Amino acid sequence: MTTDPLAPLLALTDIAPAVDRARERVDQALRHRALRRHGGQVAAELSLRSAVASAALEGYAHEREEVRAGTVTDPVMQGALRIAGALPNFVELWPRAPRQVLAKLHVLAARGVVPDSALGRPSSDVGVTARIDGLATLIAGGTAVTPLVLAAVVHGELLALRPFAGPSGLVARAAARLTLLSTGFDPRGLVAADVGHREREPEYLGAAGAYATGTPDGVRSWLRHYMAAVEVGAEQLTAVGDEILANA
Repeated sequence: MTTDPLAPLLALTDIAPAVDRARERVDQALRHRALRRHGGQVAAELSLRSAVASAALEGYAHEREEVRAGTVTDPVMQGALRIAGALPNFVELWPRAPRQVLAKLHVLAARGVVPDSALGRPSSDVGVTARIDGLATLIAGGTAVTPLVLAAVVHGELLALRPFAGPSGLVARAAARLTLLSTGFDPRGLVAADVGHREREPEYLGAAGAYATGTPDGVRSWLRHYMAAVEVGAEQLTAVGDEILANA
């Protein structure tokens, strides 16, 4: 019998309860009344917030209202917005051809930031290639763990490897969101975990560095952070829903 490669992660101290808590918070948020009549508006606002947060985590912070107004021309911010708009188009392809989708995400993220010849071209380093291959196997159905853990691993691996030139973090965060979308955990893209990463940025950076060490404690640190960020994402959904209902 084949052993699930990610199953041991749930045995790390505090991780299973953290996953359960994050899932419960998301389930509760997804029952918000605003989603019945204003689902599209809620999704658009959360997509914008996620893009602004993701660009900020790359070192390109902008005021949300300026981005909303269309006055920000920074290419990294524009890349984050392009990714946000395109993610639903990759839902079906992601589990079938993850390497292809990663390349497409990089093209969207890095246009105008890196030379055209580098767009969509991952590192040729043998070690990086091998780990991307392993990650692709997991995404394509090589694990049965909860999508939250898979998304966290996808995110952590891509941050650690940085397989693309330029704003590779945009690709990592997009891939994690796409994992939640494609598995049906967050089919409408309403969990703004990137806002949680931004709000807890020092922890995000520290936990990502810890994950890159490959130690059990490092992986545990990252998983705990990721679940906390998902909880913030659920809180964002609730806050946006409340605001939209109040102004309806």
